[in-house]
Amino acid sequence: MKKRALVSVSDKTGLVDFVGGLVRLDWEIIATGGTRRLLEESGIHTVAVSDVTGFPEILDGRVKTLHPKIHGGLLARRDDPEHMQTLSREGIDTIDLVCVNLYPFRETVSTPGVTMEDAIENIDIGGPSMLRSAAKNWKDVTVICDPEDYDIVLGELSREGRTSDATRLALSAKAYTHTAEYDICIATYMRAQAGLNEKLFLEYDLRQGLRYGENPHQSAKFYAETSPRSYSLAFARQIQGKELSYNNIQDANAALNVIRDFDGPFCVALKHMNPCGAAAAPTIEQAWQAAYEADKVSIYGGIVAVNRELTAEVARGMKPIFLEIVIAPSFTPEALEILSTKKNLRVLEVDMTPWKDTPMQYISVNGGLLAQHLDTAVETVVPEMCVTAAKPSDAQMSDLNFGWRIVKHVKSNAIVVVKDGHTVGVGAGQTNRVGSAEIALKQAREAGYTCGLVLASDGFLPFDDTVALAAEYGVSAIVQPGGSIRDSEAIAKADELGITMLFTGVRHFKH
Repeated sequence: MKKRALVSVSDKTGLVDFVGGLVRLDWEIIATGGTRRLLEESGIHTVAVSDVTGFPEILDGRVKTLHPKIHGGLLARRDDPEHMQTLSREGIDTIDLVCVNLYPFRETVSTPGVTMEDAIENIDIGGPSMLRSAAKNWKDVTVICDPEDYDIVLGELSREGRTSDATRLALSAKAYTHTAEYDICIATYMRAQAGLNEKLFLEYDLRQGLRYGENPHQSAKFYAETSPRSYSLAFARQIQGKELSYNNIQDANAALNVIRDFDGPFCVALKHMNPCGAAAAPTIEQAWQAAYEADKVSIYGGIVAVNRELTAEVARGMKPIFLEIVIAPSFTPEALEILSTKKNLRVLEVDMTPWKDTPMQYISVNGGLLAQHLDTAVETVVPEMCVTAAKPSDAQMSDLNFGWRIVKHVKSNAIVVVKDGHTVGVGAGQTNRVGSAEIALKQAREAGYTCGLVLASDGFLPFDDTVALAAEYGVSAIVQPGGSIRDSEAIAKADELGITMLFTGVRHFKH
């Protein structure tokens, strides 16, 4: 008796060639609806599902394969005499291969303006049932849900006359994954329609295994979202260099979050997820030079990201420096030629198309998961935010805006000192704010910056000590959220010292 394959797909990529290969191997083909029409038009004879079941497709195609002659043929164990006797008694023939992929529910609900009625009509019922039946009986049935597997299956059938146990098991697991992902997508959509939020479904694909995690004794893997996203390491193109490590990915992701907040030419150098040098300038060459000069020491072994095409001039400036990663939306051929001399340098091309949504951020804790929208807020600092007698100049406003955008990306407690559109001091992660200020201000003084400085703080200044310290180091303008019960003390100290201070009303803690 001929082997039988049941074919019913939404994604018809490569289908005619695959089914044609089965026919050449003397398989009988059972097909449904549009799949059958395509095959018949391509000269491939098929048997209609209704001819197998003896029952017509009904309810606009909602019911066509939900029948004992389909699922009995899939689920019967060939090594169980009682199963085979039952098939014989009921006039059911075995089905040896199922090729099914499902209605495009994810694509449907991603379409702007989609109605719930359209979404529901794209919920597949028969397809998942056939996949699950075939996958359950994987020892006897080959199940295919991905066109990428057509060649593997045809190759084994051509050589051996059957698929291997290992292939059928792998395809079974893949089918269950396919139906699980499909159900998650449906459940997520339907729960949103119903206003339910007590469940969280996450779906990621393995991007790569990593040599180790934060430290060599920790194992790690890197997973990616199922759909490409801009400003993402998961979908970057690595042009050259060693494989990314766990810490590389964390640091590079932090660099992308910084660079996303700037529209004009901008460069950031980053170390341990904190900016160590950042600059905005009329050209990307000037931005790179200013970011490098902001901290020539900390950049060693760091990451540099730019938001414009990386040119040969920038590449020449980077060449003498030990860097782990260079990131840009594109590179000139000359720049790539220069960077190619540094064989271990990781060069990444990243899509920097602006986001249309605010993505979720997930942080694992012992026994749980924290979820929040990523901090993508970018406030414009305006003169009306001033709370002191001294008012900001135009030059100060430019630096206040720049510092405010950078400080949100520095670990709390965060203090950033700015001069002429680039950082000159960064204090990160201290247990008290004045400690962070001391680090940033001393760094600025050591670099020769002693007057006309702007200071940005990610959280309010709880005491007037940071204001007093800032004045000693040449700070003339401060931007902070405000909101402390001692705001009046900080304002009074600023007025006493002739410092202009602005309150944004927004906090940007980064733990």
